[in-house]
Amino acid sequence: MSALAVKSLYKIFGNRADEAVGRLAGGAPRAEALAGLPATAAVIDATFEVRPGEIFVVMGLSGSGKSTLIRMLNGLLRPTAGSVRIDGVEVTSLKPAALRKLRRDKVSMVFQHFALMPHRTVLENAGYALEVAGLPKAQRRERAMDALRMVGLTEWADKLPHDLSGGMRQRVGLARALAAGTDILLMDEAFSALDPLIRREIQDQLLELQAELGKTIVFITHDLNEAMRLGDRIAVMRDGRIVQIGTAEEILTDPANDYVAQFVADVDRTRILTAASVMEKPHHVLDVNAGPRVTARALRESQTSVVYVTGPGKRFLGTVTEDEVLRALRENRPNLDGYVSGERVRTVTEETAVADLFADCAESQHPVAVLDDRDRLTGVIPRITLLSALASATPDEAPHASAPHPPVPRPAEPATGPAEAELVGDKEKSA
Repeated sequence: MSALAVKSLYKIFGNRADEAVGRLAGGAPRAEALAGLPATAAVIDATFEVRPGEIFVVMGLSGSGKSTLIRMLNGLLRPTAGSVRIDGVEVTSLKPAALRKLRRDKVSMVFQHFALMPHRTVLENAGYALEVAGLPKAQRRERAMDALRMVGLTEWADKLPHDLSGGMRQRVGLARALAAGTDILLMDEAFSALDPLIRREIQDQLLELQAELGKTIVFITHDLNEAMRLGDRIAVMRDGRIVQIGTAEEILTDPANDYVAQFVADVDRTRILTAASVMEKPHHVLDVNAGPRVTARALRESQTSVVYVTGPGKRFLGTVTEDEVLRALRENRPNLDGYVSGERVRTVTEETAVADLFADCAESQHPVAVLDDRDRLTGVIPRITLLSALASATPDEAPHASAPHPPVPRPAEPATGPAEAELVGDKEKSA
C-alpha cells in the first residue's frame, strides 16, 4: 500500500467552485475553462501515489499550484474535490480533532521560512510538537536532543533562533519534524531561502538522514537542479496540473511535452544520466569453470581480445584475455581458474553518474564493467559508447571542463585463426 495517495484533487478559490471543477475536468486550459467565472483554479485533477521511503518532489514555477497542493495533503487546506489518503485513511473527510491527531502522529511539515518561535531555545523549538502532544518534559527533551544530534546542532541547544545562521535555523525546523517521529515529512520550499553553498550542504544532510531513517518525503521546489538531485521521482506542475511524473532520467530523456522539454533543456545531463542508461550488453560472459577451448571460441566469435568472467552467484570476477587463454590451452587446464584478472578493467555501479565515468573509462584497458548491488555484471561501457552518450547529452556543447577527455578508442583486435589450434599456432609462429 502506498504511504500517500492522491486522486483527482482540485482546489478552486472563489465562487461557483463546483461549476469550475466540471469545466476543468474536460481538460481545457485553465484560462479558457474558467472564462467568465469568479474563480481561480490552483490545483487541477492531481493524481499520484507516494511510496513508503520515497522522496517525491513536486516541481514547478511560481503559480503552478505546488504549495497549494502540499497544504491539502495534511488538511491545512480543504480540497474542492478529490481524495487524499494517508496509510489508507481519507484525510479530506476527517473532523478537526482527528485531523490534528493525524498531523501529530503521521505527518510533519517543514516550512520555507523556518517558522521558529523566537523566544524559545533551539531545544524547545525542536521539541515543540512533542509538547503539544503532551509528552513528559524529560521524554520530549531526550527526543528533541536526538533530533538535534541528527542535524548537527546539539551544541546550540540552549541558544535562541536569532543566534543561528539561516542554514542552522532551517536545520532546527528539520529537527522539529524529525523529533515528532512521523513517517511522512512535507517540505514546502524548505531550502529556497538559503544561499547556494548552504543549500547544497542541507541537501546532502537530508539525503544522509533519508538513507538512515527511510522517511516518506514530499518535497516542493521550483529549483530544477534541486529536484533532480533529491527526487526518487518528480512531478512537474504547470498551471495547476501535473504534466509528467517520472524519475529524473525519465523526464530528461523522454519529456511528456514541449513545456517539460524546455524546462529541462539546460540541465547537465551527465550529472543525471547513469551508467545503467548508457551501458551495453556484454557480448560474451563466461563462468570461471568454462574451459579454455570454449573461451577461445567465444573470443573468435565475438572478434574481441577479452571476455568477462563470473563466479558463484554470477558475481563478477574480472577478465581473461587471449594471452591467458593461450596459456591455459598450452597447459591443458580444465577451466579459467587462476587466469582471471580484475586489474585490467574498472568497475562502476549502475547508479554512477555519466560525469563520473570519464576517469574510469580512460584508465581501464577494456570497456568498464557495470555491476549491480550484488556485484553481478549487468553491462559494459566502451569508450566510444561514453563519447556517444556525451554527444547526445550535450549536442551543442563541449564536455565539461573539469572532466578529463577519454582517449580515442582503439579498435579491438580480433582473435586470429578459425579454430583454437590455429589460434595457438599463430601465436607461436609470431613468437
